[in-house]
Amino acid sequence: MILFARFILAKRITARLPLPDRTAFSLRTLKTAVTDHLSNGGSKGGGGRDGTNDDYFATIHHISNIVRRDIYLERTLNKMCISRIINSELVYRVLRSCSGSGIESFRFFNWARTQHLQYEPTTVEFEELLKILAKTRHWETMWKVAHQMKTQKLPISSSVVSFIIEHYGKNGLIDQAVELFNKCKNFNCSQTTEIYNALLFALCEVKNFQGAYALIRRMVRKGVVPDKKTYSVLVNGWCSAGKMKEAQMFLEEMSQKGFNPPVRGRDLLIGGLLNAGYLESAKGLVRKMTKEGFVPDVSTFNSLAEAICQSGEIDFCIDLYHDVCRLGLCPDIETYKIMIAASSKIGKLDEAFSILYRSIEDGNKPFPSLYAPILKGLFKNGMFDDAFSFFSDMKLKGHPPNRPIYTMLLKMCARGGRYIEAANYLIEMTEFTLSPMSRHFDMVTDGLKNCGKHDMATRIEQLEISMRGM
Repeated sequence: MILFARFILAKRITARLPLPDRTAFSLRTLKTAVTDHLSNGGSKGGGGRDGTNDDYFATIHHISNIVRRDIYLERTLNKMCISRIINSELVYRVLRSCSGSGIESFRFFNWARTQHLQYEPTTVEFEELLKILAKTRHWETMWKVAHQMKTQKLPISSSVVSFIIEHYGKNGLIDQAVELFNKCKNFNCSQTTEIYNALLFALCEVKNFQGAYALIRRMVRKGVVPDKKTYSVLVNGWCSAGKMKEAQMFLEEMSQKGFNPPVRGRDLLIGGLLNAGYLESAKGLVRKMTKEGFVPDVSTFNSLAEAICQSGEIDFCIDLYHDVCRLGLCPDIETYKIMIAASSKIGKLDEAFSILYRSIEDGNKPFPSLYAPILKGLFKNGMFDDAFSFFSDMKLKGHPPNRPIYTMLLKMCARGGRYIEAANYLIEMTEFTLSPMSRHFDMVTDGLKNCGKHDMATRIEQLEISMRGM
């Protein structure tokens, strides 16, 4: 919190400085923050953390910015004198933060290994670096890291091998994907269903369906049991190529061999059509199912409902929801979330309330993102008193409100000129230990002053000062 207050103060000072001096001041402030973290015992306990997480994560953020943007990152990192806090957790977090910078992440990893003898990288950091290099298409460097793991006798998990094979497929490098699949044993990694699925995905990406069929036959011959993803990957591939009949024939053939998918074939076809962008075909298939008295799987319906809502056909989606519920569909929390948001968006608040209270009757405790669309709809329709009453009801019946819900309340109250209610919600936020942003304090205090509530505005200003520790 003290660090955050320091940044607020720095921001206000730099606003008054000439442009050339602002950058230098900001850099000095960040460097001071890192130094303060170390001097306050940054290497004590908690894997390199001190008593407050704010300073620790500010340090990680600063290091990540250097790795991503500094041409001479090793020299800059050496000047920071952060040897005492370099450990597995910090390196992993920085790598995660720099997932879009392949070579820079590799340089940081090498710097951490070579400059800090107390740091011994674990499988977690190695595998994260492999995934970053695969994602950024630095294949040669990725293999160097993989061979380093092999020399240190560190195993590579099947999930990482699958990740690399899939990215080979996404980039059209199917020969390399097949080669890695065949070399799994060299890295002490068995050919699991997950790895078969990854190669199947790579083959479908390059439209090599003949090879995909051959791989399925090999799975059956080797005794590897296909799972839901096995079926969905191939069905998605057929559907994306506009070959729905071939997808149906594949499902029937697998069923005849005794390998029935964990979900029904029609659900896989609907999912494949949605993934391929054939929304009308998916809607037609669902209509046909409901006329025959069948309902899709709840996860399939959720995917379909989300796609229909994004296309703007919300009325159709609401009618379809009622149809499948009458036929016996049991909605889950994701279904309620999609339908409430869609109904509120087009102003059908009665429908949204009905769906919300049905979810409560089903035993679900409302969480903020579930009832937030209704709250927003009430505000947009100018029903402020109803919105305040509804929010009070949800605080009693649902999960505790979070920062986004209070932020929305503050903005909506300010737009409607309800600054007293905004001030009360601001105070309520602090009681829940949810720190409002500075601009929200400014917005509320300015509004209170404009409507003549100077005493309350002074109280809000004092609250901000006490929170920031200034």
